[in-house]
Amino acid sequence: MAPTETPPPAHATEARPAYRDGNVLRWLAAYTASLVGDSVYFVALAWSAQKVTGPTEIGLVMATGALPRALLMLGGGVVADRFGPRRVVLGSDAVRCLLILAVAAAIALTGPALWILIATALIFSTVDALFMPAVGALPPRITSPDQLARVTGMRSLSIRLSQIAGPPIGGLAMGLGGAAATFAVAGLLFALSLPLLLTMRLRPLEPRDEERPPAPADSAWQDIIDGLRYIRRQRLIFPLVLVGAISELGLTGTLNVGMVLLNDERGWGPSGYGFIISAFGAGAAASAALLAVIGWLPRGGLTMTATLLVSCAGAAAIALVPDLYLAVAVAAVTGLSAGVFGSLNNTLVQTEADPAYLGRVTSVVMITSVGLAPLTYPLVGAAIGAWGAASVFVGSGAFAGVGVLIALASDAVRRAELPRKPKAPA
Repeated sequence: MAPTETPPPAHATEARPAYRDGNVLRWLAAYTASLVGDSVYFVALAWSAQKVTGPTEIGLVMATGALPRALLMLGGGVVADRFGPRRVVLGSDAVRCLLILAVAAAIALTGPALWILIATALIFSTVDALFMPAVGALPPRITSPDQLARVTGMRSLSIRLSQIAGPPIGGLAMGLGGAAATFAVAGLLFALSLPLLLTMRLRPLEPRDEERPPAPADSAWQDIIDGLRYIRRQRLIFPLVLVGAISELGLTGTLNVGMVLLNDERGWGPSGYGFIISAFGAGAAASAALLAVIGWLPRGGLTMTATLLVSCAGAAAIALVPDLYLAVAVAAVTGLSAGVFGSLNNTLVQTEADPAYLGRVTSVVMITSVGLAPLTYPLVGAAIGAWGAASVFVGSGAFAGVGVLIALASDAVRRAELPRKPKAPA
């Protein structure tokens, strides 16, 4: 481990909860700044493309920004495991910062051009494939195992905050200063995260496998295969990853694209859509705050499974209730349960994963949400056009419910527990 990756004193991670740990808070502030920067960047990219191209080209620019990240995410996990997540996070964040600031300068001098936007999306997405697995592998290294659930809750709150704050900041910058100013704001947010990341202290992690992990393979491809084999042979990690993937594929497209079409079908309009999405987000934020404060829930595996079941039932019920206010209430409960499920699933995976494979495990978990789940969007739209919203919502809830059956069939998941906080000495 590099000399800069020195562990914090033991009392720093054991004596205080994560929300009072300066090391965790610096990471959280850096992560939040980076996420808001991401949101502002996507506003800048989309609106710049809209000003210089037609609808087809806008789709091309945005697809260019998504495809490399999905294709290279597994390789990003290998890089994080080989070189350490801290180095990869710092390096990739620095590259993103310099890239976006350079784009801001180029647009200020020449104006937005299609080739600039495509090249920017391509490079940014490639670097993001390195950044995302590495930043996802950091939490077990900045806090003790008993605080991981709290850190996961704090991370979820950070994601919600960025989703709320990022688009308005990007829109304001675009309105006041145009594309160049918006790209510059995104670049400065990435720059803000760098000194915070530099001050992080990492704690050493002991291998969790019964056998010592093998030395890095001669090729990145072999490292990817080794990572997939590691996940496959883990009695707890494999079903958790599978359950998470099924839930993402079953619910993400329906709760995003499907919700728009449901509101149009029911005549609830944009305002109804806004109420439902806001209720879902508020429920998810409440679950994140709950975990951040409490830090532990009993019978973690069964609690995760129960909240997934509620999420599946809620996703189906939103399309069945006759009244908008009932739909809003169901969305709030669904968001709350989905937030608890996601946080528990992530915490259990990170607690169980061997440090030598944590980057690759994280990349497999992330590739489902950022690479595979968006592929369901056109399928959901076409299915609702053919069979109506209610049938698709119920079918999606039933498909995600397969994850409940997989979790219940796994003895390791049923018995899984979150790490408990050590008792303070008398």
